[in-house]
Amino acid sequence: MVVLVTGGARSGKSSFAEKYAALSAERGVYVATSQIGDGEMERRVALHRGRRERSGFPWETVEEPYELCRVLREQEEAPVVLVDCLTLWLSNWLLREEAAADAEARVIRRIDELAVLLGGYAGHAVLVTNEVGDGIVPETRLGRVYRDLAGVMNQRVAAVSDRVFLVTAGIPVELKSLAFRWPEEGTDARA
Repeated sequence: MVVLVTGGARSGKSSFAEKYAALSAERGVYVATSQIGDGEMERRVALHRGRRERSGFPWETVEEPYELCRVLREQEEAPVVLVDCLTLWLSNWLLREEAAADAEARVIRRIDELAVLLGGYAGHAVLVTNEVGDGIVPETRLGRVYRDLAGVMNQRVAAVSDRVFLVTAGIPVELKSLAFRWPEEGTDARA
């Protein structure tokens, strides 16, 4: 089962994802995609670590900023794998590839590889991501590319996920069960 948890910054996504994962298994693997580049990020990581420790749920932490598909394949037999977060993983790749003439295409290939893997994933994965396109238009080209790629990634991962939760103000709502269903071809959409 693949579960995607999305929402805005500080919406409660990670807390919800951790609780959801803990309800579905006796232990889990926590895949951290962040890279600590400054004191502010170090404090954020410490908050996440502390919350996991206080929860009492036995997490094995794997820190991997780039090779997410490899880690997911290696952990497919784990009771549950929680990835926090896809948008950090995306930014890691975009920043690594940004000097290449075909940077966007390279990152899209990574997104496609992830979506294909998740589409056939035999394990239980809970993935956290951010809705970054709901705010102001980024001032820089790189910011706009990142926003657009995050939207593409979220759509592709959501399409192959069994459940998709939107967390807003700490309230999770399962979206796939509420999604509009297009009528079958050849049927009257007004019916």
